[in-house]
Amino acid sequence: MNKLAEDPNLWNDSQKAQKLMQERTSLEDSLSGIGKVEQQLEDDIGMIELGEAEGDAGVVAEAEAALKNLKKEVARRELEALLSGEADGFDSYLEVHAGAGGTESQDWAQMLLRMYTRWAETHGFKVEFLEESEGEEAGIKSATIQVSGHNAYGWLKTEAGVHRLVRISPFDSNARRHTSFSSVQVFPVIDDSIKIDIKESDVRTDTMRSGGAGGQHVNKTESAVRLTHIPTGVAVVCQAGRSQHKNRAQAWDMLRARLYQMELKRREEKAAADQAAKTDIGWGHQIRSYVLQPYQMVKDLRTGVQTSDTSGVLNGELDDFMAATLAQRAFGTTGADIEDVD
Repeated sequence: MNKLAEDPNLWNDSQKAQKLMQERTSLEDSLSGIGKVEQQLEDDIGMIELGEAEGDAGVVAEAEAALKNLKKEVARRELEALLSGEADGFDSYLEVHAGAGGTESQDWAQMLLRMYTRWAETHGFKVEFLEESEGEEAGIKSATIQVSGHNAYGWLKTEAGVHRLVRISPFDSNARRHTSFSSVQVFPVIDDSIKIDIKESDVRTDTMRSGGAGGQHVNKTESAVRLTHIPTGVAVVCQAGRSQHKNRAQAWDMLRARLYQMELKRREEKAAADQAAKTDIGWGHQIRSYVLQPYQMVKDLRTGVQTSDTSGVLNGELDDFMAATLAQRAFGTTGADIEDVD
């Protein structure tokens, strides 16, 4: 790839050149990461041996702490090695939709949106809000964000499905326990190298006023755009831009991405027809249960991974769940620890 990158004719085709350079950078990062891990491991073990020989407990403790951090880095890179799907390296759109249940489900949808936003920001991803429909009393009816960064779709694709919340309702004066449902949909942001042909006659365009906070422009012009692909029923909404033209262009990108994701899903299901690790995105398929009352527990119904740290999960600590689901898809295992997979 270095040899190809040195070809003076490479940039005659800018798209091909950019793809080559991105792939080379990704490989360089992987290879250099392995080298750094090996060197760090050797250095830390050497420091422990030196500390023990000299009876310096402080040096030993410092090196052991460094080894624990190194183990986390190794786990992260091991997990990234599972992200080898066709679209895993792309940016991602993520949609949250409240289920039936009014205010309860709408509040739960907003909690989920915050959870994924926190997860993305913790991992250094950029988050852009594209659409948000507020609930009548609290929460949101739906929202769409774009998460940008390396392997954003590869990570987030494991979160698509229905999420169930059990808690004492803050909106119930009798303090009764309520069960709420919200769904999460994830699809990749595709680049120009992927061609998705859509007939304009198959798409219905609707315009509406943007909602939410945003100054004088909001609710005065019909800048928000909804596109509906009639053959499949897929609909997307964008209201992030101040102009209808910009929102229309963004909505078309989102629609192409949704149809591409549907094709990817069909391929994955066909290839994995003999495995039990398939994930159906739909109201009838719950992937995770979040119980806040009468006990504290978050459990993934696909892999069995669970934790009592509900606060941590709702603040974006999702890596253990994602790791288990990726391992299940890659190896067909149900265990949470990818270190056990040979």
